[in-house]
Amino acid sequence: MWRHRGKPWIGILTTLLIFGALLATTVFAQEQGYQGSFPKYVFFFIGDGMGINHIHATELYKGVVLEGKETPSKLTFTSFPIVGLNTTYAADTLITDSASAITAIATGHKTNDGVLNMDPSLSQKLTTFAELAKQEGWKVAVLSSVSLDHATPAGFYAHNKSRNNYYDIALEMGESNFDFFAGGGLRQPKGKEKDKRDALEIIAEKGYQVVTIASREDLAKVTPGQKALLINGVLDEDAAMPYEIDRAAEDLSLADYTRKAIEMLQGQDRFFIFVEGGKIDWASHANDAKAVIYDVLAFDEAIKEAVKFYKQHPNDTLIVVTSDHDNGGMSLGQALTRYELYLEVLKQQKGSYLAFDQLVRKYRENTPGEKASFEDFFPTIGDFYGLLLISEEERNALNEKAKTGDKEAAMKLHMSLTPREEKILREAFSESMKKKDERAKGEEAYLAYGGYEPVTMACSHILNAKAGIGWTTYSHLATPTLVFSIGAGSELFGGYFDNTDFFTKFTMVMNLELIAMPATKEPAKP
Repeated sequence: MWRHRGKPWIGILTTLLIFGALLATTVFAQEQGYQGSFPKYVFFFIGDGMGINHIHATELYKGVVLEGKETPSKLTFTSFPIVGLNTTYAADTLITDSASAITAIATGHKTNDGVLNMDPSLSQKLTTFAELAKQEGWKVAVLSSVSLDHATPAGFYAHNKSRNNYYDIALEMGESNFDFFAGGGLRQPKGKEKDKRDALEIIAEKGYQVVTIASREDLAKVTPGQKALLINGVLDEDAAMPYEIDRAAEDLSLADYTRKAIEMLQGQDRFFIFVEGGKIDWASHANDAKAVIYDVLAFDEAIKEAVKFYKQHPNDTLIVVTSDHDNGGMSLGQALTRYELYLEVLKQQKGSYLAFDQLVRKYRENTPGEKASFEDFFPTIGDFYGLLLISEEERNALNEKAKTGDKEAAMKLHMSLTPREEKILREAFSESMKKKDERAKGEEAYLAYGGYEPVTMACSHILNAKAGIGWTTYSHLATPTLVFSIGAGSELFGGYFDNTDFFTKFTMVMNLELIAMPATKEPAKP
């Protein structure tokens, strides 16, 4: 049922129309069968690409490795009382991408992969529940650890036939009139060819404070009262915040920006805050288990900030946590380790795959091709991943010690490369020393490296296998994802439902009146 709101004129008519609108939305919610509470403060968290095994691997690592227990430790959001499950397929495929997934979540309509908030024919713009909330007077914030023009954060304010039209999407950010954006930057602020006017200047003209945040002191200087776009001072080449595993202690976190969003919007009658842990997805694409775990931990720290607010306003706050899709095919169990997990071996890894890529690039640039050798580079591998290259004599000696119960010898033996692993690593190193256009192509190369730096991917796969973790893909999965919720109206988010149902559930619990956006002037062409 779509309703179009009239505009009030004066005095008593204004009061009557406002009352009528509130009554109409309450009737809408009741028509949909909702008789519960209407929260005034709504938090929505999406761990992009976060599947059940990403979550449980983090709980296991937190409990067994970080806390020294024999059992997993629950995360903040896995302790929420209401748990649901949602399906994620797109209009044109059973395996969704982030654009079609967030369109379904935010608008209640399926669309094709790569499309943001338009129908599959690309002729109709679709309204998001965040836009509805803004039109009804809610304050709205969008935060992400990746660029703010990326598919998932853009899915609340942008409407485009392609998620890759970053410049046009950035301009829609300024047009959204949302109150607060924070986290990553913009992928193409001056357009793909860098020939357009800076989108940040245009956004500033729309009334936004556009501030690069280099420190917590900088963050503290931003005060409520004006719309704001806060860009983290440390960004990677894709305008995203660093992986949590690489983040320096003085660098800001997703939790810092979540706390700031609450500060900026607190005191308002109603607010909606969306937060994306976007680099869980990117680490999953790269099959980097430790980077996944640390970004899930960082995501959980951001959720803790919402929980602190919830405890102050338990009757007026709703927190919902989910994922737009699973990614990577992560398994907690691997053929070579049989019935064992050895997550403690992940402690050896010193940074993300991107951090190791930089070491590989530096060696390749500084070492002439004829002088590059596996033996010369292996100490870098050993230092970063903890992998060992030992002789047969050393292996036999460690075997004997391990039989006596020597745990240190057993761990060294476990971390040493088998002949099969050494062969894989040598081949990958050889590929990494080649120019990209000279590297092996085809099915075998893709299965081994997935388009990533070959020696980095080989190291990750070997270390993950030693931990008992497996991966099946460098892409997304069709599996349903979990939903966790707490607070006013959280009962709506239990059970097994489709991702399009998020729109209905949020519009009901936020008591939003449904309105239609106008069709595009001319049907867009794919």
